[in-house]
Amino acid sequence: MRNYQQETDNRVKFIKELVAFANVDGIIFANSGGKDAALVGILCKMACDNTLGVSLPCNTSQNYKSDIDDALLFSKQYNIDHKTVSLSSTFKELTHAVSAICPLTDFALSNIAPRLRMTTIYSIANSENRLVAGTSNRSERYTGYFTKWGDGASDFNPIADLTATEVLDFLKYLGAPASIIKKPPSAGLYEGQTDEADMGITYASLDNFLLTGHISDTDASIVNKMHRASHHKRKLPVMYGDSHV
Repeated sequence: MRNYQQETDNRVKFIKELVAFANVDGIIFANSGGKDAALVGILCKMACDNTLGVSLPCNTSQNYKSDIDDALLFSKQYNIDHKTVSLSSTFKELTHAVSAICPLTDFALSNIAPRLRMTTIYSIANSENRLVAGTSNRSERYTGYFTKWGDGASDFNPIADLTATEVLDFLKYLGAPASIIKKPPSAGLYEGQTDEADMGITYASLDNFLLTGHISDTDASIVNKMHRASHHKRKLPVMYGDSHV
C-alpha cells in the first residue's frame, strides 16, 4: 500500500507548482459526486483555496439526486466551492439538431454528455482564469473507459497514476464521506449504469492486473481488447509525417 501522507504532500506540491507556473487564479473540476472527483477536489483544495467544483447533471435521475447530494456533501466537508449547471435541455437540443441529418447511435449518444460537461467546464475556466483538473484514474485510462475530448480532457490530472482501488484507499485515508466510498463507480450516463457492468470486468480484477500482472485468461482477454481499441485515446491526433503507430 502507498504512503498516503507522502502521496498527499507530493501531489499538493505538484498542483501548487502548476498553478504558480500557469499564473492562474484558481482551479475547476467536474464534481460528479464520485470517488475520482472527490479525491481530485480534495487535493486541489489543499493546494489552491480558490478551487471550484461544478456538478453537471444530464438526463438521468441519479445525476439530479444522489450524485449532487454526494457532491454537496464532500464539498461542504472540505470547504470546496460548488455550483451546478443543468445540461439536460442542451443535450436534447443538440441531439435533436444532429438527428435531423444523422441517426445517432447509442454509442454516440453516450459520449455527448461528457463532452457537453467538459465544454461547460472550460467555458467557466476560460472566463475565471482557472486550470481544469482531470479526474480519470489509471484503470480508466488503461482500458479507455473515458470519453475522448470529454472527461478525458484537462489541463492536468493529479490522479492519473492511481488505480480505482488506490483512489478508494486514498479517500479512506482522507476521511471522505461513506456514501462516496461505498457507491458503485458510475458515470451516470443512463439509468442504472455502472462502470463494471459496462466493462464486463471488476475494478478489483483490473487493478490487480495493473499492480501485480496477475489476471484470469477471461479477464485478460477483455482488458487487452479494451486497451488495444482505445490506443488512440491516449495519444495526440495523428499528424501527417508522424508514424501511424
